[in-house]
Amino acid sequence: MAHDTRRRRARVAFAAAATVALVTAGCSSGSSSSSSSAQAGASSRGPITFVTGKDNSNVWAPTIAKWNSAHPNEKVTLKEQTDQADQQHDDIVQHMQAKDPSYDIVTVDVIWTAEFAAKGWLVPLKGQFAMDTSKLLKPTVVAATYNNTLYAAPFASDGGLLYYRKDLVPTPPKTLDEMWSKCSVAKAKNMGCYAGQFSKYEGLTVNAAEAINTAGGKIVDDQGKPTVDSQESRKGLQMLADHYKNGDIPKEAITFQEEQGRQAFEAGKLLFLRNWPYVYNLAKTDGSSVVKDKFGVAPLPGLSGPGASSLGGHSEGISVYSKHKATAFDFLKFIEEDAQQKFFMEKGSLAPVVASIYDDAALVAKYPYLPTLKTSIENAVPRPVTPYYPAVTTAIQDNAYPAIKGDKTVDQAIKDMQAAIKSATTGATLLLERHRDRCLGATSGQGGPA
Repeated sequence: MAHDTRRRRARVAFAAAATVALVTAGCSSGSSSSSSSAQAGASSRGPITFVTGKDNSNVWAPTIAKWNSAHPNEKVTLKEQTDQADQQHDDIVQHMQAKDPSYDIVTVDVIWTAEFAAKGWLVPLKGQFAMDTSKLLKPTVVAATYNNTLYAAPFASDGGLLYYRKDLVPTPPKTLDEMWSKCSVAKAKNMGCYAGQFSKYEGLTVNAAEAINTAGGKIVDDQGKPTVDSQESRKGLQMLADHYKNGDIPKEAITFQEEQGRQAFEAGKLLFLRNWPYVYNLAKTDGSSVVKDKFGVAPLPGLSGPGASSLGGHSEGISVYSKHKATAFDFLKFIEEDAQQKFFMEKGSLAPVVASIYDDAALVAKYPYLPTLKTSIENAVPRPVTPYYPAVTTAIQDNAYPAIKGDKTVDQAIKDMQAAIKSATTGATLLLERHRDRCLGATSGQGGPA
């Protein structure tokens, strides 16, 4: 309990720090400042640095080598961060706050786009930097967009899949009602029916958002204002709470992150598992897997068809402080070429953002789940698009977790979630507006120091 309290305080502190950082960026990263920074080096070419998380898939070294061979005067240098998302985020924040020109291109998790764009750190991809996104899967473009402007180039996507025991359920369920009705099969085999990621961490936000969105709810609107207090949201969260209470979701699943769920499924302890595509190859090849030839994959089920997966993935953004933005922009276009997208899939199992790649016969033969993954991504919904995401995800986790466990009613959890999101976003917005007013007043000589 003490450990959980410390983690919660850490999340709240992180959310508060992110809000303060956004507020204090008001003068230094305001529209005029970020606009002028975006123009600096707009047509300049030369060496650039590409910043990304640890290259566990081993795709970036050969990709950059290929680019450098064709562009000897515009070479790209790879800077690998850690493999921890929070540390990657904080590293980018520190360098952007320092206006470091050496971070030319940064890899942006889909949940960071709004924050970095609102701070004025990413070059808007319009005008001379306009990108053709017509061949890309639409949800990947939506996730890289803030205030109707594209701020990053999608390069790899991800969507949730339903893993199921095809030896026990030959036909995968197409709806949630069908899936829950199959839990009698699991009980007869003395195994758990369904698990996702329900531990109190980011995976819970993903799973709770999927339940809410699939039921027709929406956590925030297009302006980032909280809209989660609805009957549809209650229906989605109530579904998880009810099936945890009746045992369809096994009690131990409340502690599951991705790996615990994968291991339980591979051990034959689950009939259905919600997880990411990475599980497919592991479940097929792990020596300890007892389901190697006994499972299939399907889209997450919804009310009457595919459900709304939470969108995963990453995009690439150009720093406003880069001195060689023209080169950076060309590199972004390069990684979205069909040949490069196929390479990412074949070498690193990174889900393409180019829609046509999912229909490539050779790739489908090697990765049979690709058409299913395409359906998942096409029906995916980005997690709440807001500059204050750390505060929003904390509000979701702090209320969805006790609601699923039965420690709080779903009605109260939804009301508290709405209030927490409103408090975080409204308060931060007011602070930001006041800070900008002071900045403008100071600039015009009508106010005190900012």
